[in-house]
Amino acid sequence: MTIVSTTWNDEAELQEIITRLQAPDSTVRSIALRDLADIAGDEHAPLLIDALRDPAAAVRVEAARALEAFESAAGVTALVTALGDEADAVREAAAQTLSELKQPESGAALLPHAGAGTAFARAAVLRALRELRVPGSLVPALAALGDADALVRREAITVLGYLKQAEALAALTGIAGSDPEPEVRRAALGALGYASGDTVLAALLAGLADPSWQVREEAATTLGKLRLVGAATQLIAALDDDYWQVRLRAARSLGRLRLAAAVPALVALLEHTISNLRKESALALGEIGDASALPALAVTSDDPDPEVRKAARLALGQIQAAAQRG
Repeated sequence: MTIVSTTWNDEAELQEIITRLQAPDSTVRSIALRDLADIAGDEHAPLLIDALRDPAAAVRVEAARALEAFESAAGVTALVTALGDEADAVREAAAQTLSELKQPESGAALLPHAGAGTAFARAAVLRALRELRVPGSLVPALAALGDADALVRREAITVLGYLKQAEALAALTGIAGSDPEPEVRRAALGALGYASGDTVLAALLAGLADPSWQVREEAATTLGKLRLVGAATQLIAALDDDYWQVRLRAARSLGRLRLAAAVPALVALLEHTISNLRKESALALGEIGDASALPALAVTSDDPDPEVRKAARLALGQIQAAAQRG
């Protein structure tokens, strides 16, 4: 174990911890790492990095967790190496700590590893890059869309969704309709929520017809986020989807679009056996604000489910207030 120079106020306490870090008992070393993490400053990070090479997996796990508070290029590089550790728990701890990175500067240490190592490591590095929003991650994320592993492709999609770059739209719309894995197609449709246009609309409408209900659900959600009026007919049709989750998201999106044409179909859903769907339909009718929904909402205001009653009464108030405003 490397001992570094320190300006720690209590030198004796630090030296006592360092002594325990060299103890033959791995439990003692693990506890010493936790104690060090509680008192250490950035200058002590090398001690934690060294502990990532400890012979005991439990100690390496503690070191990976402790490094969350000491973000540095050296620490990031060491954690990336730990993604290839023989122990699952160490790999998972390293991946979790990397996902908590906050400094964009850490991206420089991550980028060289975006396409390297195991599928687990590649996915973990991409996940770490996601919230850093490093412009340089665009190229490796686009390249990772062709990865053989579905998890890697999905993490690459989330990076692109966070970057919100126009250069990624063609790739995202392409993978949304072609990837063999439903979760990857779903992620791609969700990532399209930052842009509009004919190509995006076409991809989302195709998603509404996807064989997987989870993909259809995501397509309905993203159409509402983008407020794409061109999807009105298809969203109304989605209110008859075989899965109530898709119907619910379609109802929510139609409310955002404020389409009077959707009122009859939404009114019909106020009698559905699933209370969440009745609630969402009532809320959508309130957003649309069409007075033709008032009689049905008045009935629904006595629904046996309190959440549905609340939604119906809120919708009634919205429509009546709109009518008073003229």
